[in-house]
Amino acid sequence: MKTSRITFFTFILLFATSLFVVAQGKRDLEGFVTDKDGNPIAGVSVSPKGFGNTAITDEKGYYTIQSVPDSISTLTFTHPDMEIASASIGLYDRIDAQMSDLGSLELTEISLEDLLNMEVTTVSKSSERISDAPGVISVLTKDEINRFGGITLKDLLERIPGLIGSTVYMTDRSTIAPRGDQVLASSSHVLLLIDGRPMREALEGGIKGEMYEAFPVNSIERIEVIRGPGSVLYGSNAFSAVINVITEKPDENQISISGMGGSPGDYGVSGEVKIKAGDLGLVVAGQYLKRQDWETDWQYADPASATGQTTVGISMPNEGMGTYLGMNYKNLHLMASYNKWEHYYFVSDYAFIFPAHGNANWEKGFVDLGYDLKAAKNWDMNFNVTYTRSTFKTQNWPNTNRDSYEMVGEWINSYHPIDKLGIVFGGLFNFFEGDEWGLTETSDKIVYTDANRYSTGAYAQLNYALLSSLNLIGGIQVNKVEGIDLNVVPRAGLIWYPVERVNVKAFYSEAFRAPSINEYSIDFPQMQGNPELTPEEVNTFDVGLGYQGEQINTSINFFYSQMKNIIFQNRDTTVVPVPMYWNGAEVEFMGIEFEGKYYINKEWYILGSLLYSTNEDKDGNENVTPISNFGLKAGLSYMSKNGITASVFNIYQGTLDDVYDTELNPSPGAYNLLNAYLNFNLVNLFNLNIKQGFSFFIQADNILNQEIWLPAWGLAAGSSIPANRGMTLYFGLKVSFF
Repeated sequence: MKTSRITFFTFILLFATSLFVVAQGKRDLEGFVTDKDGNPIAGVSVSPKGFGNTAITDEKGYYTIQSVPDSISTLTFTHPDMEIASASIGLYDRIDAQMSDLGSLELTEISLEDLLNMEVTTVSKSSERISDAPGVISVLTKDEINRFGGITLKDLLERIPGLIGSTVYMTDRSTIAPRGDQVLASSSHVLLLIDGRPMREALEGGIKGEMYEAFPVNSIERIEVIRGPGSVLYGSNAFSAVINVITEKPDENQISISGMGGSPGDYGVSGEVKIKAGDLGLVVAGQYLKRQDWETDWQYADPASATGQTTVGISMPNEGMGTYLGMNYKNLHLMASYNKWEHYYFVSDYAFIFPAHGNANWEKGFVDLGYDLKAAKNWDMNFNVTYTRSTFKTQNWPNTNRDSYEMVGEWINSYHPIDKLGIVFGGLFNFFEGDEWGLTETSDKIVYTDANRYSTGAYAQLNYALLSSLNLIGGIQVNKVEGIDLNVVPRAGLIWYPVERVNVKAFYSEAFRAPSINEYSIDFPQMQGNPELTPEEVNTFDVGLGYQGEQINTSINFFYSQMKNIIFQNRDTTVVPVPMYWNGAEVEFMGIEFEGKYYINKEWYILGSLLYSTNEDKDGNENVTPISNFGLKAGLSYMSKNGITASVFNIYQGTLDDVYDTELNPSPGAYNLLNAYLNFNLVNLFNLNIKQGFSFFIQADNILNQEIWLPAWGLAAGSSIPANRGMTLYFGLKVSFF
């Protein structure tokens, strides 16, 4: 790995050196930005496409930008409450623009270029174009959701570049592994946000299965994903990826109801209500999904058996229910969500002693209250209080019952003292508390965990246009977790625009993950907490090249990550007196990722991505995570003007290392998840002159009917657990009232 690392960094140096700058003619630009009624709009970000400087309009809607290269031909205008707008510069020094209210434009009215280079908010906690965002970011757009469908949030996430669907044996049965990182037996290296607010689980530190399987997808506007560390702005758990689910905002009064059914036992319903009344906006959404129980045989090692193994027949449920509420009035906003999921768990290492498998239930409730304040024309503040409660319960041994919550108070600032400088800074306070208990044969309560912890933090990130074509990024977060030394997380990088539409991004980022409540305090016979644990750490280098065209968007990125102090379950009794959580594992990841999107025209759309990564621990062991080194994703979509949508999307994951071969149950291997989606907009198709919307859809998942088993990750090697039963087919109808 050391030789590979030297080669990798040599390539980065040559790559960066080969791309250095040329002199260009320059001029100053100015103009006014108004709405459709001619009213000035303050706080609009005005950015020359492919140029670092950004101007903010004043109360009169006026802006000015100095020293814009003559090669720049387009200005983009972004505002949190308005649709993205653009204007050609041409020969003029004054460029005025008109913007429309957010949500007032149909997707068919948005240009292909704006669909590809959307405004995002996750990287800097403020609005900016994808090409200008100081991070490695991918976006699943509303257009892509409409084209390719999807039943669950996990269905959508698995289509995003660099994210791989996975599983573990018990507490986190539905997981996402970014860039192949499934080092832990949970999703603790991924931070999930809803509209920018964190949803953490406190006891284990990262369980998100109920969100991935039950959150109402009909409420989602888009999904933004930062690959790599994000701890400078987001704190603990923003280790390998940050996933931000952006929900829809009400632009009109609307009610939508849909129902679907397929094979016996496969059915679901969903609904959404949008209300817009002056300054009041309300979105309420819900989803219920029941999938057919998967009846199969499962084997576990059994020393008392003549064959050394025992086979049992199991029936795996898969049932989820989720709700979402979003409400805003002027500068005040409220958000809430409740999600519940029932599935199955396996603890194969102990199945020959206890009935260590059965149904499991996950629940998560979430509430956020926020207030936006315009401190000055170039200074926006945001105050948020967020509460997340998580519960988990198993049917059989270890008879686990968990109940935990997190409270977060945060103050966020976005400040532009001058056109060339943008600053994001803030502070936060976290409080965690959790309990875990079991029951004896006489139903007596046995407490395994009852603890709490607090943390405080402050952060800042700067984006400075040093040259007309060069932005510098720097950031830092300081954290103090109760009982742990002060932790400092830095970040640095640059974005260079050598020519219009081309950007070069290079970043160095660090992140941390504080030990969870269970990791430092659980008192369970088969696993003990360790109060001496220190935070996990990661440092990552990213270098990428991107092209943003009018109909095509492509990027290639190289990454290297070094993870230290990884917390793991140490069962080696020659090192520890009893099995317990332990620091010490180190893993290096290196890889390349490619992403491409191409609108042939408004009807035809192609997209695809590729990930190749390798990993190695400090002892030289390779492929230490149960994720393939190679993955490929591709989709093709047709959306006609008369209301017919037909799309296919395939997810390919390559073979695993031989160490993951099994003697019990089917061995995990390469697989293709080929999905198809058909939608018929009956109003457009038959040219009906009515206000209501009617559409008929067909969703076919795993068309190749490939039964998929994955490693029983988190336990001893040599066993696998069921992950995907095969093809499912849904027929559905959606009705909308405006």
